Amino acid sequence: MRMELHFTKLQGNGNDFILIDEYECVAIPDEMKAEFAQIYLDRRFGIGGDGVLYLSLSEQPGLKMRLFQPDGSEAEMCGNGIRCFAKYAYDQGYIKGPCKVETLAGIIPVDISYHDEDFLASIGMPEPKFLRKDIPATGDGEYKEEIGGFEVYAVNTGVPHAVIFTDALDSVAVSESAPPIRKHTTFPNGANVNFVQRTGENSLRIRTYERGVEDETLSCGTGATAAAAVAHHLGYVGPNVEVETRGGPLTISLGAETKMEGPAVTVFSGTITF
Repeated sequence: MRMELHFTKLQGNGNDFILIDEYECVAIPDEMKAEFAQIYLDRRFGIGGDGVLYLSLSEQPGLKMRLFQPDGSEAEMCGNGIRCFAKYAYDQGYIKGPCKVETLAGIIPVDISYHDEDFLASIGMPEPKFLRKDIPATGDGEYKEEIGGFEVYAVNTGVPHAVIFTDALDSVAVSESAPPIRKHTTFPNGANVNFVQRTGENSLRIRTYERGVEDETLSCGTGATAAAAVAHHLGYVGPNVEVETRGGPLTISLGAETKMEGPAVTVFSGTITF
């Protein structure tokens, strides 16, 4: 018996995802979601992507997003992914304006808009938590540690992040330098590793190695937020920060609320036949 599964491919600043719609019913059983990600996120033998997003109804008012990564792990949330999720939900008519999305990192508010047919979403990000080994920090020294010759700042913006400042971002060998930091005991659950360069009074450039992808990606929304939060905490930038990722810019706003704004684009749709 042949079965067909519809999917949609979306990207936010080059961070790309396969979205599976489970609004009406489960398409992939929970026990198969990790294996599905491992097979179909492969860029040579599958569809390719940095993650698989599952869209379903939440038990609370709103929608629910789950994210599985190429290594089969489930991530707490994803800033670029939730923008792609929101675009798909809006285009399908599941939402008509601001909405709330349930994730493992909590309920995330999303505002959406179109400007000259370009989709933008403003995401209410989890409040940055400065910590080491899951212990909240009370001072800079408590969330800073030297790892592999780098001065590493630890912060959680929905997922754990390591932030390292450098004056020579283009010279950093990200794929070689990041893994020992990503797996260091400072981060019991692993971490995304961000190398960051200050480029202006309120601007940064960033390159990110993502846990679960186990490689550098073109953009990471929670990473951009983490970099801006640490830079602001250290007095390097103000509360409104432009962060240039390899895949494009993100705007981070810090203050009473932490927000991230950026685009999302539908790339193509297709059908998998089993």
